[in-house]
Amino acid sequence: MRSTFGEILLLLMAFSAFAISLEIGFRLGVRRQIASDEPEKTHATALHSATLGLLALLLGFTFAMAVSRYETRKSYMLDQANAIGTAALRARLLPAPHAERAVGLLRQYLDSRFQYNAAGTDDAGITAAENRAGDLENQLWEIARTTLTDDPRSQPASLYTQALNEVFDIREKRRFALNDHVPGAVTFLLYAVAMTAMGLVSYGCGLNGRRRAPANLTFAFLIALVLIIILDVDSPRAGIVRVSQESLVRLQQSLGPTTP
Repeated sequence: MRSTFGEILLLLMAFSAFAISLEIGFRLGVRRQIASDEPEKTHATALHSATLGLLALLLGFTFAMAVSRYETRKSYMLDQANAIGTAALRARLLPAPHAERAVGLLRQYLDSRFQYNAAGTDDAGITAAENRAGDLENQLWEIARTTLTDDPRSQPASLYTQALNEVFDIREKRRFALNDHVPGAVTFLLYAVAMTAMGLVSYGCGLNGRRRAPANLTFAFLIALVLIIILDVDSPRAGIVRVSQESLVRLQQSLGPTTP
């Protein structure tokens, strides 16, 4: 998981880039000040107002995209806990010795989900967790096949099989949701418009011969902070803002410890 230090570093980098844009815009404005007239100053004001409006639109649009993906990941986390819990309950209805073995495998499967969540951006850890989950799914499905072969009309076996299907489907949905990010082109455009807006704001200040550094730098810091929060929410494996695993933790407690 990306550390707090990393988040602060990204914030400082974004703020520095905006501060440079402010300085460049101001110097260009000062250079143009003598030759400028009132219509040019009015035009510059209208231009930077329009750019700020575009920036506000993009910020709102991108933030909504990031939050929507976060809510989807949170929903799938809850759905996965419910699906595994339902499968475990239905597994207990199977005839012996399948019931005990199925519940034990589901406990191990739940552990693999914790392993998957804890892997962060470690590709090897993610692959290991997914391979383990795939192997457990094969064993769980083999139990379903065996019980249905023994008694094709068995209602507990049918219910167990349906629950397994849901467990398997949710795993792929969560995997897709974790890899679903705000498009890179949108993020790039957001930064480009933000830097342009900073430059135009300070350019207008330069035309008027007033730097207004405290206000401009405060505005730049706030925009940088919003951008970093958007990136953090959109980074489920690397950001500070993470989906709570409380539902999985409660399920683990209800199922009991994993037996080797």
